[in-house]
Amino acid sequence: MTSLERLRLPAPAKLNLMLRVVGRRSDGYHLLQTVFQFIDRCDWISLQAQDDGLISLANPLPGVPEGADLTVRAARLLREASGREGLGVRLAVEKILPMGGGLGGGSSDAATVLLGLNALWRLGFSLDDLAALGLQLGADVPVFVRGYAAWAEGVGEHLEPMPDLPEPWYVVVVPPCHVATGAVFSAPGLTRDNKPIKIRDFLAGQQENHCLPVVSEMYPVVQEALAALGGHAEQPRLTGTGACVFAAFAGESDARAAASRLAGSWQCFVARGLNESPLHSTLARAVN
Repeated sequence: MTSLERLRLPAPAKLNLMLRVVGRRSDGYHLLQTVFQFIDRCDWISLQAQDDGLISLANPLPGVPEGADLTVRAARLLREASGREGLGVRLAVEKILPMGGGLGGGSSDAATVLLGLNALWRLGFSLDDLAALGLQLGADVPVFVRGYAAWAEGVGEHLEPMPDLPEPWYVVVVPPCHVATGAVFSAPGLTRDNKPIKIRDFLAGQQENHCLPVVSEMYPVVQEALAALGGHAEQPRLTGTGACVFAAFAGESDARAAASRLAGSWQCFVARGLNESPLHSTLARAVN
């Protein structure tokens, strides 16, 4: 066991500032264009190194078998890649981000485990190595591993940094439903051959989410949340396949005022947009 034996790290949420469905591969995966930006709303992952070779989760999510949890899967995948079967860890997840909300909580948790255990177990894997492992766990995991706001293509794994995005304050509304991403992408009504665009088109205002019509039909409360948020902000949008919807504000006070007005009817929170993940800075401080 190394001198570094315990870490507590953030697993930040993401927003999809737009989401285009531009094709479908022969294996059924959809080809996307999207823009990822982090927000300062996070789960927290605690990692305690063990010398017994066991990988365990202190607080499994209700209804999710421990072996199916993305944090456990990430730890097992990393250990397998290292070839060091004696490595162990006790994981604990402080779950803040909603499941099925389009904020990437599970993917972010997995990425935090990969980076945290790479440091805790002193494996020396590069970010490229960890991103490739993360892609085996989910299409959104690589952006959390790399830790920068990005334009993404393919299934979400081809990333181009976008360090100069505005970092506004957001109000995020959490509708009372859990969106099944697989059901959205398999819906007959989803248009799959939309025209690809360039980054300059996104910056000029093309910020649609092509999943929105299907999500609104399957989950009417999401459309209700968009309408409610639209009463207090311009251009409310859906993140990922939802259920969460969000809108940008120029300042924190405006965002908090809008959230206060919505809070009587909707679960919501205020968060700051971030072009760099707080995971990387927190980890750097912990290991230095």
